[in-house]
Amino acid sequence: MATTTRIRPRTLLRASGGPRYAAALAVDALGTGLLRPFLLLYGVTVLRLSAPVTGTAMTVGVVAGLVCVPAVGRWLDRGARSTVVAASMLVRVLGVALLLAAPAGNVWLFAAAALFLGVGNQAWPAAHAALVATVAHGRERDAALAGGRALRNAGLGAGALLATACLAGGATALQALAAVTGLAYLVAAVLAWSVHVHDHPAVAAAKDRDGDGGGEPAPRMRALLAANVVYVFCLNVPEVALPLILVTQMHASPVWSAAIFVANTVLVVTLQVPVTVLMSRFPRRSVLATAGAVLAASYLGFLAATSLGHGWGAPAVAAVSVVCTLGEIIYAGSATALVTALAPAHVRGRVLARFQLSTGFGLAISPAVITALASHGPVALWGGLAAATLLSASAVAR
Repeated sequence: MATTTRIRPRTLLRASGGPRYAAALAVDALGTGLLRPFLLLYGVTVLRLSAPVTGTAMTVGVVAGLVCVPAVGRWLDRGARSTVVAASMLVRVLGVALLLAAPAGNVWLFAAAALFLGVGNQAWPAAHAALVATVAHGRERDAALAGGRALRNAGLGAGALLATACLAGGATALQALAAVTGLAYLVAAVLAWSVHVHDHPAVAAAKDRDGDGGGEPAPRMRALLAANVVYVFCLNVPEVALPLILVTQMHASPVWSAAIFVANTVLVVTLQVPVTVLMSRFPRRSVLATAGAVLAASYLGFLAATSLGHGWGAPAVAAVSVVCTLGEIIYAGSATALVTALAPAHVRGRVLARFQLSTGFGLAISPAVITALASHGPVALWGGLAAATLLSASAVAR
C-alpha cells in the first residue's frame, strides 16, 4: 500500500497547466455555466422555436459532437495539447456567433450553433486530460485532474447563478448572456493557446516507464469503458432522477431539488481534490470499484427514503444525496486517472477519446433510461441502477 501523497497548492497549480491555463478553465466554465442550462430557453424565447424542435436540435448537436471525438483523439496523438484545448473553445465561439446571428424562426442556424457548441463541449474533456497528462504524472496528475473538475464545477455554478439572476430580462437578457458567453470562450481560448504545451510520445512513454502506472494490473479497456457508461448515470441523478422523484411522485416542494443540486455543486467543489488525494493511498482500480459500491448503496438509500412518505421522504432523499455525491466524487477522481495511467503514451489521445465517447453516451441515454425506469416505480428505478452499478463495479474489480 502506497503512502498518501501530499499536494501543495503551488504544485497542484503547476501540475494543472499553470496559472494562465487555470484562468482559461475558470473563464471557460463560467461561460458554459451562463449558457448551457438556458440554451433551450434561448431557442424557445429568443428564436421562437417550438420546444420539441429546439430539443431535437440540441440532441443532434451532442451526438455530432461525439462523432467528432475520435478525430480529436488522433490529433492529440500527433502531439497537440494546448492547441486542441483552445480549438475546443474557439469552435464554441463560432457556435455562439451563429446563435446571435440567427433570426427568429430559423431552426437551421440554431441547429448549426448547437452543433458547434456540442463539438466543443465533447472535445474539451479529452484534450484537457491529455494536456494535464503531459505536464504532470503519477498522483500529482490525479490531483490536477481532480482540481480541474472542482474548478470547472465552481465556474459552472457561478455562471448558472448569474444567468438565473438575469433571466427576468427576457429575450434581451438571454441575447446578452450569449454574447458574454462568446467573449468568455474567446478569452479562454487565447489563454489556453498561450500556454504552448506540446507533447512528444517518446518522452511521455519514458515518464510512464518511471512507474506512473503504480504497478496496477490493467483491466480490459473495453470492460472499463462499458462500466463507465453505467457509472456516469450518477452525474444525472441530481439533475434528472431526484427532481423527477421529488416533484412528480413525492409531491415535494421544488426547493428540495434546488437545494440538493446546490449542495452537490458545493460538495464537489470543496471535496474533489481532498478526497482524491486521500484515496491516492489505494490502487486506482480499487478506488473506482469502491465508487461503484458507494453509488449503489446510495441508490438503495434513495429507495428506502422514498418509502417514508411525504413528511420524512424529502429530507431523507436530501440526506442520501450526500452519499451519492461522495460516490460521484470518488468516481470522478479515479476514472479519468485510471484510464490515463493505463493508456500507452503513443495512443493516449485515442484512449481518452474513447473514454469520452463512453461518458458522452452514458450522459446522452441516462435521462431516457431514468425516466423510463421511474415510470415503473421506485423499485425499478433505484433497484435497477443499484444492480447495474454493482455489476459494473465488479467488472472493474476483476
